[in-house]
Amino acid sequence: MESYKQEFIEFMVDSQVLKFGEFTLKSGRKSPFFMNAGGYVTGTQLRKLGEYYAKAIHDNYGLDFDVLFGPAYKGIPLTVATTMAISELYGKDIRYCSNRKEVKDHGDTGILLGSKLKDGDRVVIIEDVTTSGKSIEETFPIIKAQADVEVKGLMVSLNRMEKGQTKKSALAEIKEKYGFDANAIVNMKEVVEYLYNKPYKGQIYIDDTIKAAIDAYYEQYGAQ
Repeated sequence: MESYKQEFIEFMVDSQVLKFGEFTLKSGRKSPFFMNAGGYVTGTQLRKLGEYYAKAIHDNYGLDFDVLFGPAYKGIPLTVATTMAISELYGKDIRYCSNRKEVKDHGDTGILLGSKLKDGDRVVIIEDVTTSGKSIEETFPIIKAQADVEVKGLMVSLNRMEKGQTKKSALAEIKEKYGFDANAIVNMKEVVEYLYNKPYKGQIYIDDTIKAAIDAYYEQYGAQ
C-alpha cells in the first residue's frame, strides 16, 4: 500500500472523520463504520486533505485535465483545497468549479461557482464518499448542460465497497453508466487491512469484534 494511503487512513482517524461502532446510514443500513467528511474543519486538515486528493488524482488520472469540479456543498472546499495542493505539489494550475444549489440571477450569475466550463474542457469530479451514486446522477447533467466537456473521472476519499443499486459497487456502477473511471484515495479493504488489531496511538480501532461486524456487513451489503 502506498505510504500516502497509510497516512490518509491515520489522518481520517485523527480527524475523527472515520469512526467505528454502530451507525444508521441515510440508506437505513446499520453500518459498523461511518465516514463524515464534514469533520475536516481546520486549515491544517483541509490543506492535508487537498494533498491526499491531489496525490490520488495524480496517480489515477495524471494532470492532463483542466477543471476540478466539486458538487455543492461538500465538494466546494474539496475543489479549492485540492487545486491549491496540485499547484503546490506539481506546479500545475487547474481551475476549480462547483455548482450552486440555487441559480443566482444577479452579480456573478448562473449555477456555477469558480471557473465557467468551456467546450473541450477535461474535467475530474471530486466528492467525499459515494455510497449509491445518486449525487452523480444529479451532478453529471449539470456539468454536461454547461458545455461540451469530457469527464475524465471521479475521485472520492473512501470507497465503502458496498453494492449500489445493483450488486456492483457504486463506483463500478458509475463507470458502467457514464463511461468514466471512478476511484478512491483508499477503500475499506485497505482500511481494515491497515488497522486490524494494530495499535495506533495506543488504541486498537478495529479489534476482533469490529472486524466480525464489518465482515457480517459485507456479507449482506458488499459489492460483488
